[in-house]
Amino acid sequence: MDLVIIVVVLALIQYIAYGILVGRARGKYGVSAPATTGDPIFERYYRVHQNTLEQLMVFLPAIFIFSQLGNPLIAAGLGAVYLVGRLIYLRGYVADPAQRGTGFMLSFLPSAIMLIWSAALAARNLITA
Repeated sequence: MDLVIIVVVLALIQYIAYGILVGRARGKYGVSAPATTGDPIFERYYRVHQNTLEQLMVFLPAIFIFSQLGNPLIAAGLGAVYLVGRLIYLRGYVADPAQRGTGFMLSFLPSAIMLIWSAALAARNLITA
């Protein structure tokens, strides 16, 4: 379970770092708060940050549920894939939004896999109880 906690902490640090990148982009591209539109590069950083929050809302419960019902080591491994996927998503989206697909899939699929696997394990537990 310690590995899962490390992955979760890294995911939260990653989210904070993306927020810092948004703040830097605000200054660099002259987009004053509370505006969320302006320079296209700023908007890309902003969307990466927002999409990461949207993904975290699924990822965090998924990794904790699967680590309890399934296997914490596999959960941590899938979480590591999520983290790398988010980094690829950031780089791809900021360079060219059309290049965000690989990073998105690498961060979406681990959550989806853990949720589906958890549902199957919970159903099995109900049937065999």
